[in-house]
Amino acid sequence: MFSDTQRLALPDASLAYHHAEAAAPARGILLISHGLAEHSKRYCAFAEMMASRGYHVYAHDHRGHGETTAPDAPIGRFARRDGVEKVIGDVIAMRAHAASRHQGLPVILFGHSMGGLIALNTAITAPADFDAVAVWNSNFAVGLAGRAAQAILLAERMLKGSDVPSGLLPKLTFGAWGRSIPNRRTEFDWLSRIPGEVDKYVADPLCGFDASVSLWLDLFEMTFRPPQKIHLDQLRRDMPIHLVGGGEDPATERGKATLWLSNHLKTHGFSRINTVIYQNMRHETLNEVGADQAIAAFADWCDTAVART
Repeated sequence: MFSDTQRLALPDASLAYHHAEAAAPARGILLISHGLAEHSKRYCAFAEMMASRGYHVYAHDHRGHGETTAPDAPIGRFARRDGVEKVIGDVIAMRAHAASRHQGLPVILFGHSMGGLIALNTAITAPADFDAVAVWNSNFAVGLAGRAAQAILLAERMLKGSDVPSGLLPKLTFGAWGRSIPNRRTEFDWLSRIPGEVDKYVADPLCGFDASVSLWLDLFEMTFRPPQKIHLDQLRRDMPIHLVGGGEDPATERGKATLWLSNHLKTHGFSRINTVIYQNMRHETLNEVGADQAIAAFADWCDTAVART
């Protein structure tokens, strides 16, 4: 059972989180890092399925999201400054909290979309803290278009400040992804082929908000940092890494960005990369047709990853 909201008090924030206790003999700890403009409670079904397979699951709301509170992090902003470092620090703090409650168990870090950016950035920051990493539906292959977006954001910051919503980035991302879906029913049909799941997202007051200029800049910093060799060198080359993409996900160029990251990691000597492209899925693998099978396959991978650590 996914817990009601609990809180982890930090010097500069109160992290809201949920926990599912392992319902079978414990194999490990799974930390969930959610995506942009959503929150951890949406991962209830995933957490409970993983708990049934023997994993203690923890999912917290990132700064500027959900029920987490911090003086400098209203909805839509990580922080007034040093947002990337603070968000990474929160994951490390959640890891320490979980590990203190379940000592001696391996720790797997899972991230979806923005959460995948956070997960890989956290892994390269504190590599000794994690035994395996899963990055689902994330795009690290933004290239020149990403650099152009950074330039737009810097211009917006100069003209109107960093703590207001970006005027252009939502149109270039969420808006463009929505328009790419033929015969779309809503602007968020790019998330899933299941109308009920899309409707729940649209109706959720903690989903779909506008991100600030500073948050978008933080996201691009986390996008460009991990693929660099100087940062990849922080990870052991035999770390198990699980990558998932959707063949109909416009946010990852229909899975091409996932394949790019897979090939990039292999080129740099990583030997335990497991890559899956679910051909008909859109952005939210966990809320798609076939989600149960994808989760079962992930749990099998987790079993193998923790058995060999």
